[in-house]
Amino acid sequence: MSLSIVYTRARVGIAAPLVTVETHLSFGLPGFNIVGLPATAVKESKDRIRSALMNAKLEFPSERITVNLAPADLPKEGGRFDLPIALSILAASEQIPQEKLLQYEFVGELALSGELRFVHGVLPMVLAAKKAGRELIVPIENSEEAALVKDTRVFSANHLLEVCAHLRNESELKLCTRQENNYFAENSPDLCDVHGQVHAKRALEISAGGKHNLLLIGPPGAGKTMLATRLPGILPLLSEEQALEVASVASVSFNGFNSAHWQCVPFRSPHHSASSIALVGGGRPPRPGEISLAHRGVLFLDELPEFHRHSLESLREPLESGSITISRAAIQTVFPAEFQFVSAMNPCPCGYVGSAEGNCRCTSEQIARYRSKLSGPLLDRIDMHVEVARVPVEILTSEKEKAESSAVVRARIERVRKIQEERQGKCNQQLQANEVKNFCKLTKGAEQLMVHMIKKFQFSARVYHRLLKVARTIADFKSNDVIEEVHLSEALTYRCLDKSKQSESY
Repeated sequence: MSLSIVYTRARVGIAAPLVTVETHLSFGLPGFNIVGLPATAVKESKDRIRSALMNAKLEFPSERITVNLAPADLPKEGGRFDLPIALSILAASEQIPQEKLLQYEFVGELALSGELRFVHGVLPMVLAAKKAGRELIVPIENSEEAALVKDTRVFSANHLLEVCAHLRNESELKLCTRQENNYFAENSPDLCDVHGQVHAKRALEISAGGKHNLLLIGPPGAGKTMLATRLPGILPLLSEEQALEVASVASVSFNGFNSAHWQCVPFRSPHHSASSIALVGGGRPPRPGEISLAHRGVLFLDELPEFHRHSLESLREPLESGSITISRAAIQTVFPAEFQFVSAMNPCPCGYVGSAEGNCRCTSEQIARYRSKLSGPLLDRIDMHVEVARVPVEILTSEKEKAESSAVVRARIERVRKIQEERQGKCNQQLQANEVKNFCKLTKGAEQLMVHMIKKFQFSARVYHRLLKVARTIADFKSNDVIEEVHLSEALTYRCLDKSKQSESY
C-alpha cells in the first residue's frame, strides 16, 4: 500500500486556501474515487487524468485509488486540481519521487494528451505559495501572470511529462520571468481633446485629486462621457501593492488578467442593462462584478437613471465600505470594491429641459418620474454634482484653444495625492468621521458659511462630511492647511445643483 501527498490551492474569492491532495493505492477491485467535497468538474477529472497518463506513456495503476482533497469542508471547483491529482497518483505508484513534491505547489488542467491548460486565479496562488515558502508550477499560458509577483520562484510547463522530468532531475523547467511593461496612461484618451468645459474639467481634476465620486448632468452631446473617459489618464499609476490587488481580482474573473494593463488604473463602464449581480458579483462559484473589477480605479455608469433601481441601490453599501460580501448557503465570499464612482445623466428623459439649444418635450410628471429613479441615499453618496453645458460653436471650431494635456493635470494631482498621503495616509474621500474633524479645519468665515448653507438646503450629516472632504481637496490644490471660505464656496458649487434647482429646470 502506498500514500502520497501533493500541495495545491483552491479559489475562494481572491483568497487561495491550501488544499492537500492525498492519494492512497490499495489492493482490491480497480477503482478511482475522489472525496473532499469535489464539484462536478473535479469529479470529471478522473477520466481526463486516466487518458492523460496513458497518452503520456505513463502507467495508470490498476489498483484501488482513493484521492482525498483536504480540508473536506472546503468546496473544490474547476479543473485546477488535474495536475496535482495526476502527480499524486504517479508518486503513490513510485513513478516520481515523493520527497521532491513537498517543495512545490501545483496547479493546472490536463488535456487528454497530457498538455497543461490555462486556469483562472493563478496570481492569488502565487502570493499564497510565496508566503508559505514553497515554489509553484503552473501551465505555460499562466506564466506572464504568475511572473508579476517579485522575489518568488514560479516554473511553467507545457506538458505533464515536462513536470515529471523536472521532479526526477532529468531536466529543468523554465522560470517565469517578468516582462517590464512600458504601457502608461498616455495610451488613455487625453484631456486636451475636450474643448471648453472649464468648469467641468476643474471639477474632474478636483474629483481625481481627492478620489471623490462625481455626477455629470447635462444635455446630450455636451461631453459628459468624453470627460469621464479622460479621468483614468489624469490619475497616478498604481503602486506595486495596489497593482497586485487589482490583478488578483481580474485573475479570478471570467476574462482573467491582461498583463498589458499592469499598474494602470482600471476603468469599467457597464451598459445600463446590467443586472445587480453583474454589478456587485455573484454566481456559483461567486465571481467578482463590475464594482470589484473597478477596484482601485473608476466605475463609470453612463445614463444613470436608465439602470435598474435595484442595481443602483446595490451600490450603496460598497460605496461606503469599499468591499462587497456575497453570501451563499455553502460559503461567504468577500471581494474588494474600493472604486471611484463617476456617472452621467440627462436632466430629463429627452435631455433638453432648461437648454437653449432645444425645446423640452417632457411633462413635469415625466421629469419627476425620471429623477425619482435616483434615490436620496444614493445621491448623498455622490460627492460632486456638476452641470455640463453644451460647448458654444465658436469654441468648438476654434483652432486657437490649447487645453492642458492629461500629463500636465496628472502632475498636479500626484502632488495633491502626496500631500494627502503625508498628512493622513489616504485620499480625502476615504476619511472617516473622526478624521474629518481632525483634518478638515475651517476658518471662522467658512464655519459661518457652512452653517448658513446647511440651514438653507437641509443637507444631511453625510453631505456635510462630503462637502468638507471636497473643500479639503480644493485647499490641498492651494497648499493651504486650513479650509477657507473660498475653498468651501467652490465645493458648494459642486453640490448645490440638485438642491437649489429641484423646483426649477437644470
